[in-house]
Amino acid sequence: MEVRNRYVATRRHVEGAPTEADFEVIEGTARWSPDSGEVLVKNLFLSIDPYQLNRMKVTSASHHAVDGILPGQRIAAYTAGEVVASASPEYAAGDVVVGVFGWEEYSLFDPSSPATAATVHKVAGGGGGGFPLSHHLSVLGTSGMTAYAGLFEVCKPAKGEKVFVSAASGSVGSLAGQFAKLAGCYVVGCAGTQAKVDLLKDKLGFDDAFNYKEEPDLKSALKRYFPDGIDIYFENVGGEMLEAALANMNTYGRVALSGVISEYTGAGRRAVPDLLEVIYKRITIRGFFAWDFLPKFPEFGAVIGEWIRQGKVHVLEDVSEGIDSVPAAFAALFRGHNVGKKLVKLA
Repeated sequence: MEVRNRYVATRRHVEGAPTEADFEVIEGTARWSPDSGEVLVKNLFLSIDPYQLNRMKVTSASHHAVDGILPGQRIAAYTAGEVVASASPEYAAGDVVVGVFGWEEYSLFDPSSPATAATVHKVAGGGGGGFPLSHHLSVLGTSGMTAYAGLFEVCKPAKGEKVFVSAASGSVGSLAGQFAKLAGCYVVGCAGTQAKVDLLKDKLGFDDAFNYKEEPDLKSALKRYFPDGIDIYFENVGGEMLEAALANMNTYGRVALSGVISEYTGAGRRAVPDLLEVIYKRITIRGFFAWDFLPKFPEFGAVIGEWIRQGKVHVLEDVSEGIDSVPAAFAALFRGHNVGKKLVKLA
């Protein structure tokens, strides 16, 4: 079987903020045969994530964890789709799967590969397993797992503690803040527009929120919102935001370092934290990946799924349409245009 397959690739290494012109949609084919042992998947949703930019640079900043991407290559990404042909007894046509495939319309994978087996799973019950399929790339995917692991495994919140979340209207921050509220914490988030600030307070239940673009002095702003100090900082931004949070943290404060999007493009200066603050306050700063907690994904997913069913968690998804929209969708992440998880739905 041979199917027409379109995929997104970079035209060149991407330095600085990405633009649509950095990408192209290439037309090719995907070939499957009954004796290949492979599974052919028609992708239905593609995940768009900021960290992918680091893989597109000349020197990948994340090369210790993931491979860099060369111009013209398919770009690996978390996707959800439907099996259309299978040469493996583990999968059948019609199965719905989620895994690391690519920004492409069709993907082939070999279930006998250990690396593939670790990142691909069937959605129980088909369809969305009781949830919209898109949720398996957002709140029940790596975004939700990152928020859950960063908060509960890395920071271990106690009821009544004070939590600050940066980029709080994004795919991870919007969930981390809601999870912290469910843990009984006082939660403040920051975002880049008044509409996003209102969303955090009025829909997501944050105790307070502010527009960081309107604050000339971030250290003073955080002192105003946290007069008694910050116990937990869920970090998605880096740069001056990290410096300001550390300056306002309490003794034995914890920082879950999920992302530093302000530093991905090189447009601003990198964080220069006051290490004396870290030492004297005995602050713990831990960088992590969702994949660090892969064995616990079923456990996390069960908890989060129940919260969704009970209406305790609001899911924010920002969906574009069609493979041709991927370059614009990705570039929009670095302009602050998305609200919640950025996804592309394929026809």
